[in-house]
Amino acid sequence: MDDFPKNLTEFETQFSTEDACVAYVRRHKWPEGFRCSRCTGRTSWTRRRRRVEKCTSCGHEESVTAGTMFHQTRKPLRLWFRAITLWVTSKRGISAKELSRQLDIHYETAWLWSHRLRATVTHAFGHQPLEGTVEVDEASLCGDRETASATAPGRLVAGAVEVRPLHLGRVRLAPVRSGVVPGPPEFVGSPSAQWLPGGNGGPARSHAHMRRVFTLVRRVMLGTFHGSVSRKHLAAYLGEFQFRFNRRNATSRWLLFQRVISAAPLSPGVMMKSLTVPSLSQIQRTVERTRYARPH
Repeated sequence: MDDFPKNLTEFETQFSTEDACVAYVRRHKWPEGFRCSRCTGRTSWTRRRRRVEKCTSCGHEESVTAGTMFHQTRKPLRLWFRAITLWVTSKRGISAKELSRQLDIHYETAWLWSHRLRATVTHAFGHQPLEGTVEVDEASLCGDRETASATAPGRLVAGAVEVRPLHLGRVRLAPVRSGVVPGPPEFVGSPSAQWLPGGNGGPARSHAHMRRVFTLVRRVMLGTFHGSVSRKHLAAYLGEFQFRFNRRNATSRWLLFQRVISAAPLSPGVMMKSLTVPSLSQIQRTVERTRYARPH
């Protein structure tokens, strides 16, 4: 669907009303027209105030936002769309604190929305195997590898990137739980790939490209999130970085807005009970810790 806004002016015009936002989500949830989840009926009538479609065959009612990133949300979709815009147009991402400030919403809401966005792009993208020459390496995001393996194994990250003649291709990243990578990671498996393993035993050039990627990851973690990413949610943040990196050459940042909305029906909504929202005191302690910590 080539119906995404091309700039901020078009965005404000296209989504000036709540009905326009609901209609946009509806088109992406049912691109071939409404289909009832109970009787597979194809016709319905709309209850606008509740954002509900009622099947004319069996009377089953289904919310336009059910089973999507917006599942059970009580906030207007216009506000959601502005949050998605800020999220996709920021090249290095945006923290929940900044999202909260710009949209004038509670921090907990901004934090939950950010995780729903990460869950959506991680679920919908980045599953195809890498191809061609692939460089594999591992690195710590919090100090040297030995310290990370002993004290914070969740901060050890395995990565792989396609090495092309003039530029880097797609990247895959995942936290290493055991501290050891037993060969090429499964999430980049490809029969046609030529592996360039990293580590101390590999050739010198096998480190350069992945080290560059890991450097960018560290900059994002420190610059955007101030080093406050927990081990529990590290995979989600790596999924966000992977999504942004693999689409860094997109012809329009606004195209990513359309990609996220189109992926929303594919991703089950992440509920607050499945996450742990940090308290204000925890946030303050993290800020104080990172303010005086020497960057690695």
